[in-house]
Amino acid sequence: MARRRSFVFKFSLILLVAAALAAVSSPIWLRLMGAALVRNDGPSKADLAVVLGGDFNGDRILKAAELVRAGDVPAALISGPDGFFGQHECDFAINYAVRKGNPAKWFIPYPADVHSTRDEARVILAELHHRGNIHKILLVTSDYHTGRAGRLFRAAEQKLGGGIDIRVVSVPDRNFHPDSWWTNREGRKVAFSEWLKVVTGAFGI
Repeated sequence: MARRRSFVFKFSLILLVAAALAAVSSPIWLRLMGAALVRNDGPSKADLAVVLGGDFNGDRILKAAELVRAGDVPAALISGPDGFFGQHECDFAINYAVRKGNPAKWFIPYPADVHSTRDEARVILAELHHRGNIHKILLVTSDYHTGRAGRLFRAAEQKLGGGIDIRVVSVPDRNFHPDSWWTNREGRKVAFSEWLKVVTGAFGI
């Protein structure tokens, strides 16, 4: 009986110490979790910018406009999933960018009826291969989305035989900050949703 009590005490003590260490070190591993979602290759000269859908603030398309203005790309293809009051997201995004003072000719609407980044990668890259004159793209998306988007696009490009170099350009999100995402409700929602997609995607779900 005494031996059992000793075991329970030691086991409880180990759990208590582990919990204390986890609490003390939480800022470290929480930052690592945030940083693990982000990849930023940075801008460079390319044939086209590709702006992924799913940004309801317009930050992604405005970043693409900066790339065009800087001379990094001649234009930006704007992905546009459907389901937005009977229209595609790319139509709303381009109208927003034009209202912000950017020429409409900078943007190429691509109203793809897709609802996942995996499908977006498949149809957009197929379209770019069909065009035949695209050899390098800047993939523009929100920072929390960059790691997963880059992996999916590179995997899809490999399946198509390669030929298009993909550089990911990160756009800071208003709610997600890699080093403090857990301190606000919206940041926690973004991180949880993205990590859920990362994990389920690894199992092909």
